Amino acid sequence: MAKTMFEKIWDRHVVLERDDGQVLLYIDRHLCHDGSRAGFTKLKSLGLKLRRPEQTFATPDHYRPSTVKTVAQIEDPTMRGILEQLVANAAEFGIHHFGLDSGKQGIAHVVGPELGITLPGILLVCGDSHTATHGALGAFAFGIGASEVAHVMATQTLWQRKPKSMRILVDGKLGFGVAAKDVILAIIGQIGTAGATGHAVEYAGPAIRDMGMEGRMTICNMTIEAGGRAGMI
Repeated sequence: MAKTMFEKIWDRHVVLERDDGQVLLYIDRHLCHDGSRAGFTKLKSLGLKLRRPEQTFATPDHYRPSTVKTVAQIEDPTMRGILEQLVANAAEFGIHHFGLDSGKQGIAHVVGPELGITLPGILLVCGDSHTATHGALGAFAFGIGASEVAHVMATQTLWQRKPKSMRILVDGKLGFGVAAKDVILAIIGQIGTAGATGHAVEYAGPAIRDMGMEGRMTICNMTIEAGGRAGMI
């Protein structure tokens, strides 16, 4: 039987499958941010090193004020401490760190595509629910929780249950003034906010094909608002 793009990527990353349906997946890219500190703390408490530091990338995007250009300029001591901790963890564990003064810092889901970290066919995770954004580039990408972040850091793998496949076809051309967000909101309006629960959604059709990368990223990003595990194009 023919496979969907999601199924092909999934199958290529299976390391081990248990009898209960849990599958151990190899992770190609792990994106971290200033909210990933719990994972580093867990590794330290267990005396573990990062399994694949060269495949781990960090940028502060959850707690940083948008009005500053350096960590030292952050007035709130708690927020400044969180970003300082990311700087220290990046140095200690030897990961790629795109700090405030690097000229490459930004939202993780934009930094990944901009810097060529996100590539078609890879499996990418990040401790953020909207990691599905990266699916716009043909990657299988999804958000993970704090304990899962630590597991990926320690092993470069993750236990998951395989989502079901869903294909959403958008025919025709978009009318004047209709943007990608209108499209995904219309889709959610039809299937409901839980309509894609437990599914990896692949978007197809002329309207999707005609979209630029920004529009495709918007579509995949908001798959989460439909309850989906991941969105892909």
